[in-house]
Amino acid sequence: MREIVHIQVGQCGNQIGAKFWEHIIDEHNIGPDGKYIPEEGETEEDKALKLDRMDVYFQEAQGNRYVPRSICTDLEPGCLDQIRASALGGLFRPDNFIHSQSGAGNNWAKGHY
Repeated sequence: MREIVHIQVGQCGNQIGAKFWEHIIDEHNIGPDGKYIPEEGETEEDKALKLDRMDVYFQEAQGNRYVPRSICTDLEPGCLDQIRASALGGLFRPDNFIHSQSGAGNNWAKGHY
């Protein structure tokens, strides 16, 4: 089985990435606590197949909890704080978020150097 690491960079990348994770979490039946929620009428074979495919985007953590395999980076913490405060925030590990204390202030040279 293959594994994908999702890298989100900058404000736009993190906002698009947040929507991406909303859809992936819904598609894989992951609840707000990170646990798999079986669908009504789902057979054990279907459940086993879905849980087997879960490792593509998620890493299984303690207590059958699934954590997104993602790195979220930005020059300032504002956009990442929005993700942490959202319904998705509890799914990510704190070390998934990498940011500086101050942004580039819309100055390309400051962000580059």
